[in-house]
Order: sequence, then structure tokens, then C-alpha cells
Amino acid sequence: MTSVSAKDCEFPLRHVAIIMDGNRRWARERGLSAISGHRQGVENVREVLQCCRDHGVDILSLFAFSSENWSRPQSEVNALMALFVKYIQNEVSKLSDEGVRLRVIGARERFSNAVCRQIEHAESLTREGDFDLVLAVDYGGRWDITNAARALAEKVRDGELSVDQIDEGAVSDMLCTADFPAPDLCIRTAGEQRISNFLLWQMAYTELYFADCYWPDFGREEFFAAAEAYSKRQRRFGVDKGMQAASRRGRA
Repeated sequence: MTSVSAKDCEFPLRHVAIIMDGNRRWARERGLSAISGHRQGVENVREVLQCCRDHGVDILSLFAFSSENWSRPQSEVNALMALFVKYIQNEVSKLSDEGVRLRVIGARERFSNAVCRQIEHAESLTREGDFDLVLAVDYGGRWDITNAARALAEKVRDGELSVDQIDEGAVSDMLCTADFPAPDLCIRTAGEQRISNFLLWQMAYTELYFADCYWPDFGREEFFAAAEAYSKRQRRFGVDKGMQAASRRGRA
């Protein structure tokens, strides 16, 4: 399938966020264990990362492990954490060589010291990259906004900020993704149509695309179908396009 160039759109596709859903169902339908599905899902990250780069995308954000996932069976949680660490260990050198800058966002309090060291090493080794791969691990959108509110409250308490200075920009600057623009497109696989506490603040005007296939089956053709759909969207950001055009003509 031929891709639509990111540069051909009025609003180029620069930041793609993906909720990687359906690993367990993919495995169950094949008579495999849940962890086999997660393992296949990890393998699929490589292909989708390459699709993004081929398409001219600058940032890929993946919802790898939500704060709610801790409630899953302990054996599955342990296996997921092991897969996460293994991915970092196996991929970090390749990511660095290919100019991919790895960022891990989310709470790290429940990670072991060894896991935290692995994350810090990977982020340090890849910090010179020009393409951002953001992994949301032990992440929740409500947690992110709550942390931002707490940080702003502390600044007000300490006299560093007045209440009148708190606006949308101030909140955004306190989020995990302060260094990144909001996602242009959020893709969710496995046919579910919700965002499940992922980047709640950041995706206020993000275009949503729901793919019926499970994440392990989401490949090049499916990615370019999502990009093609995005290219046909009219992004208004809450503004009437006709009124916006008339306003521009009036100022000309």
C-alpha cells in the first residue's frame, strides 16, 4: 500500500500514539499463553517503528503498561516487566545506532532499582537521537494530570508562582510529555473504541483511529491505512474553519 507523505497534509503527521491492544486475545485464539501474545506484541514494535520513520513521523508514543495493569495476575505482571527489561537490553544499541531517542514516561516508584537503572542507561545512551520513541510504562493520564496539579500547587506554596499564572501552558509544562507536541493521531488496535486513561490532557484534539486487528497483526498495511485516514481528516481544534478563513481574509 502506498503511503501518504506526512508533508502532503495541512497538519503533517508528526506524532503518533498507539494503544497496543489485543495481545492476550491474539494468543488465546491460537491456543497460546498470554505472555506469548505479549512477546509477539513486543516483536511488532520494530516494524511499526520503521513504518513511522518511513512515513516521516518524528515521535512514536506507545502505551506499553498502564497503571491499572498492576491488577493483573502477578505472574503476568512479572512476565510483562521481564519483557520490558529484555526489550530495552536487546534494542538499546540498535536504537542508538539508528538515531532513535528512547524516553520512558510514567511512575517508577514500583520498579526495582535494577529496572530503573536499565531505563536510565537506555535513555542516556540514546539521548542524541533525532527520532523519539516514548514508552508509557506504569502510566495513567489521571496520574499525570494529578502530578502536574501537585507540582503547580507546590510552586504556589513556595512563592514561585501566583494562582493567576496557572493556565493551560503551565499545566502542560508539568506533564511527562512537556518536551513533546500533542499527538496528531492516536491508533488503538483490537476494535476497542476508548483511550483507556492514555495521555488524557495531551489528546484533547488528537485524531482517533480504531483498527479491528489485534496489535500483533498490526503491520505496514494497517499503519498506512491509518495514516491515509488521517490525511483525509479536517482538523479544526475547536475552531470553525469557515470563520477562521473569513477572519484571515479580513486581516489581509
